[in-house]
Amino acid sequence: MKHIKFFLSIFFTFTAGFLFGQKMPSAIKVNEQRIESRILELAEFGKDSNGRGYRVAFTKGDIQARAWYIGLLKKAGLEVSIDYAGNIVGKRRGKNPSLKPITFGSHLDMVPDGGDYDGCVGSVGALEMIEVLNEHKIFTEHPLEVIIFSNEEGGTIGSMAMAGHLTAEGLKQVSQSGLTMAEGIMAIGGNPDSIKNSVRKKGDIEAFLELHIEQGGILEKENLQIGVVEGIVGIVHWEVTVEGFANHAGTTPMDMRQDALLGASKLIIAVNEVINSVPGKQVGTIGKIAAMLGAYNVIPGKVMLGLEIRDLSAEKVEQLFTAIEKRAADISSASGIKINFQRQANESKPALTNKSLQEKIAASAKALGFTYKIMQSGAGHDAQEIALIAPVAMIFVPSVAGISHSPKEFTKAKDMANGANVLLQTILTLDKE
Repeated sequence: MKHIKFFLSIFFTFTAGFLFGQKMPSAIKVNEQRIESRILELAEFGKDSNGRGYRVAFTKGDIQARAWYIGLLKKAGLEVSIDYAGNIVGKRRGKNPSLKPITFGSHLDMVPDGGDYDGCVGSVGALEMIEVLNEHKIFTEHPLEVIIFSNEEGGTIGSMAMAGHLTAEGLKQVSQSGLTMAEGIMAIGGNPDSIKNSVRKKGDIEAFLELHIEQGGILEKENLQIGVVEGIVGIVHWEVTVEGFANHAGTTPMDMRQDALLGASKLIIAVNEVINSVPGKQVGTIGKIAAMLGAYNVIPGKVMLGLEIRDLSAEKVEQLFTAIEKRAADISSASGIKINFQRQANESKPALTNKSLQEKIAASAKALGFTYKIMQSGAGHDAQEIALIAPVAMIFVPSVAGISHSPKEFTKAKDMANGANVLLQTILTLDKE
């Protein structure tokens, strides 16, 4: 009888702790309606007279959205600051201040005429997580930080600064807003002259997690709810110059031409063939083309192309480019045209996400009853920069029809809530370690 009473007392003590204090993590859920409402509210910032989105970094719409978001962070009880790079940082104290912060967030800015979900789902989801913890009176051991990075769409400027490799030259570049990066950072409350003071050292952060829309159609096509990102692809650009000889289109026989546009067309086909010649998820694109002189009656003498290759392996990118160069040399020798490749400086290296964090995200998704898959991110993200200084992970939710960077971009409220719930459970799990 004494043993029974002992175990009953333990049971009721344990149960009461969750009924009247901390709740079981699986019982805690985000507010789907609140997430959707805030996404729609955020979408109004930066709308033009035609209802199109223009919340480009450093513009009026971006500044208004940031002020709105900061107000919500403060209302949620966070200590809010803007670092020297213009990043918004909201801090929630942990029970053990000696522990490193668990960080999470995304970005608020958008591309011109963009959608309402890219970056916003992660930003609203991060705020929602804090509010749910507050509502359930849950206090984590680790400090928590919501980080909203500045100018993600214009080159992951805020996260580059935090990772310590935003250069003086980078600050001089002109942003989509018309301001230089330095001027834009000042406009949103940062200080480019002290940008080095925004750097976080390697080991300062426990982890960074980013909830994001997939921006592709894989999850929807496979009827899956969550993507567990294994890595973010590297991206390399080349400016390609194809030179032939401009001549009269009516008097030059077909067998005497050095048509730069014809050579460029063959190169475009060769890029597609090379990229598809090996197994994997690599992609290659000729996304820019300009033919000169651009007249009906002149054989094009020069064509400018923009080549991009993306893959999770930097080595594979180099191998594919080498194969493309070889095909270009074959085209040149057969037609007498010249093809030159100029590698661009704005490349980004692949970033693998942390394996342990991947496993925690997968376990959280499974515990919540969600279907998921391990997948790579074909787009660049702030997490790619933060991976240089901290363990990172990303959670994807489906994009309807795989559309992004478009006014037609859309993610269902249920899917946003699913992703936010996975983020919440993952962070609570991580906090226990």
